[in-house]
Formats: sequence, C-alpha cells, structure tokens
Amino acid sequence: MENMIIAGTIILCTVCSIISLFLLINFRKHIREITKTLTYQYNLVVKIQNVLKNKSSINETTDKAEIIYQDLLQDLIPIMAAIDIMPRTTSEHPLWRALGGIMDEYAKNPFVLEKLRRTIKLDSNIAHNVGHYLNRANMFLQHMSATDTDGILSTTFTDGLLGQSLTFFAQAQALASTDK
Repeated sequence: MENMIIAGTIILCTVCSIISLFLLINFRKHIREITKTLTYQYNLVVKIQNVLKNKSSINETTDKAEIIYQDLLQDLIPIMAAIDIMPRTTSEHPLWRALGGIMDEYAKNPFVLEKLRRTIKLDSNIAHNVGHYLNRANMFLQHMSATDTDGILSTTFTDGLLGQSLTFFAQAQALASTDK
C-alpha cells in the first residue's frame, strides 16, 4: 500500500510537472507574441510621431514661407513699377505672378535687364529693394535646402521662378555696380 501511495505521488508529481512544463511553454509563446505586438505597436507609434512632427514642421514652414513670400513681394512691387512690368494674369500666388511677369517680359525683351540696371543705378530705393530681395530669397533657398530632406522642394524653388529671378536681379545689380 505504501508503494502504491509513493507510486501515485510520483505519477501525480510527474503529471503536474509535465502540465507545468506545457503551460510554461505556452506562456513563453504568448510572451513572445506579446513582445512582437508591443514592438510593432511601438514602431507604429514612432512612425506616427515622426509623421506628426513632419506635418507640424511643414505647417510651420508653410506659415513662414507665406511671410517670406509677402516680404519678397513687397520688394518686387516697386521694382516692377519702376521698370513698367505687369504681373501675370493667372490664379497663382501674387509672388509667382509677379516673378512670372518679370521673367516673361525678360524672355520677350532682353532690354529689361538694361532697364533694371539703369533703375538700380539711378534710384537708391530700387537698389535697396533689389538687394533686400536678393538677400531674402537667398536666405529662403538656403533654409529650404537645409530643411528639405529629399531635395525635391528646394530644387524646385532653385530651378523655378525664384532661382531664375535671383540670377536676373543679381546680373542687373552686378552690371549697375560695375558701371560706376
């Protein structure tokens, strides 16, 4: 009888050990799944956070860009009036209409460069506006290059109307300063 009790106890302990081992293995599998899920969730939260930071950065950049656009436009208005150029008649932003009008007129009539050179030379306010425009536009392009991770946006500005106008105004300013 004692042997049966000992054998029963050993069998009971063995069965409990096997059941415990089985439960421990299942528990480990669940812990791995939970770890994978939490890692995935963490990575997803990090991605969401990065997207929100980028959107916030883009919104901030857009707001700052609008202020810069208005500042550049304020410099262009007296320049356009002095050399008698009208902005484009499109639905673009006023800055792009103004720059487009200047660059379109220059494409049709290269004498516009000479007209601007003379105006810069004779009118100190226009010279100041051209200098200020060049400084602000260059600073804007440098900021875009520094913040644009893939370079698409900054290349668009550099190769577009802003970059073309910088070249145009820099040429006129250089010609006006060499004629003294």
